[in-house]
Amino acid sequence: MTINAGAPVVVGVDGSAAALDAVRVAVREAEYRQRPLRVVHAFIWPLTGAPLTPVPGAPVTAGLRNQAEQYVTEAVEQARKIAPDLRITGVVVDGAPTPVLVEEARGAVLTVLGHRGLGGFAGLLLGSVTVQVAARAQSPVMVVRGEARADGPVVVGVDGSELSTKAVAFAFEEADRRDASLVAVHAWLFPTPVGPGDILPLVYDLDAAEGEEERTLAESIAGFADRYPQVPVRHRVVRGSPGRVLVEASKRAQLVVVGAHGRGAFGGLLLGSVSHAVLHHGHSPLVIVRHGDG
Repeated sequence: MTINAGAPVVVGVDGSAAALDAVRVAVREAEYRQRPLRVVHAFIWPLTGAPLTPVPGAPVTAGLRNQAEQYVTEAVEQARKIAPDLRITGVVVDGAPTPVLVEEARGAVLTVLGHRGLGGFAGLLLGSVTVQVAARAQSPVMVVRGEARADGPVVVGVDGSELSTKAVAFAFEEADRRDASLVAVHAWLFPTPVGPGDILPLVYDLDAAEGEEERTLAESIAGFADRYPQVPVRHRVVRGSPGRVLVEASKRAQLVVVGAHGRGAFGGLLLGSVSHAVLHHGHSPLVIVRHGDG
């Protein structure tokens, strides 16, 4: 998939406070990229057969369609207050949130979502939408949670997989765009099979294993460090759970970048365990990369 030069930053809204946080971050991302911002609300009620217009005697603004349009209007107004010169459009699209946002992501340079939506059960539902969109979108997905800070490094999780390489490429570009340093983190617990059918020894040299993990990190970022010599890079090879290590690193980061799946991921899972852990427990905005374009 090739993203065209005029592709927007897309942000999904649902009237929640988390969605408005996502709008504020999406404005900044659109400005960074010099791209337009497209505000989208997925309007599922037509699929339920419920009446879309106000009941007799109710205010004309009481209908579900009017409420959906108000969500978009409020989000667009919020965005224009932050960036009056940015090209901003808003749209209500009929359909369930996941397919609507996945389709919107096809033509987006970045898709921005809040980490949860309206309270209670709706919040759980919209949280699952975020997971599904992040796992299926054909552009990088940014999930806004924690503190959206302008300082701190860009942190990228590295494990030597194909998607990890794409995440590294995205992270270097982001660090360059933000004039930030980059921290490349490779966390490991035990030697990891690199191919199907690999058999690992029951006893292994810990120092040698750690040296191999350090080589994995160095080789994963070498070409990108040459391409972006102006980006300060720090390597971190840590023995520990990758998800926990990245969650801890997110406390000091302005952005964390991971691939949707890493080495050894089960194909049936929507997201890998590492991306899932940072999505639910991280302290900064997270970008999940599934494809290489962005």
